[in-house]
Amino acid sequence: MGRVYIVGAGPGDPELITVKGLKLLERADVVLHDRLVSRELLRRAKPGAVVVDVGKRPGGAGPGQEEIHKLLLYYCERYELVVRLHGGDPLVFGRGFEECEFLVSRGVPCEVVPGVTSGLAAPAKYFIPPVLRGVASSVALVTGREDPRKETRQVDFKKLASAVDTVVIYMGASAAGEIARELIAGGLPGDTLAAVVKSAYFGDEEFFATTLANLSSVPNPSVIVVGKVVERGVRLWEAARRLSL
Repeated sequence: MGRVYIVGAGPGDPELITVKGLKLLERADVVLHDRLVSRELLRRAKPGAVVVDVGKRPGGAGPGQEEIHKLLLYYCERYELVVRLHGGDPLVFGRGFEECEFLVSRGVPCEVVPGVTSGLAAPAKYFIPPVLRGVASSVALVTGREDPRKETRQVDFKKLASAVDTVVIYMGASAAGEIARELIAGGLPGDTLAAVVKSAYFGDEEFFATTLANLSSVPNPSVIVVGKVVERGVRLWEAARRLSL
């Protein structure tokens, strides 16, 4: 029986994987990876390694989670070192916990190697901090798209508007307008800035900032950041960009 490592690949830039994650990738006999993991990073797998794309496509195409579990079990019964490579961090809006839970229940040793999550890395590229002394002391990482099978939605954006200083929204592109209206209804001013980063660290990356009142059409996939930190971050990013012109 082999060992499985649930590894975070980071937000897209192949240089943002952790040292430990990269070493495991280079040693792995099998790599099962998400769709958005960098092709350049996958080329670091050793010659002869089995590399399997288990990523889900828009619209739900791709292997389901149960099938991924079966693949993990299949390969760890035949190889010594299996890496399950997630985009970002495997435990932040990933299925890493469920995979560990499945493997442990089958007697398979596994370990989680954290990664840099896109909800922090994407805004950081534009100098937008999640917290900032004197400006923001709390942050919430939330999803804008919950499981449709839930009877009630767990994320209450109206309450979040007054509960935390910064809201970081994953997978919220299709519901951006509705989310903005709920945050305003919860007490945030309509002129509060929101930053949108699409496909951070990939070739088709986009960035813009707008007010909550004007937040509607957002490209997918994007991270959305709302709060006073956005104004401070964008101002610094623009100043830094002028220095490099």
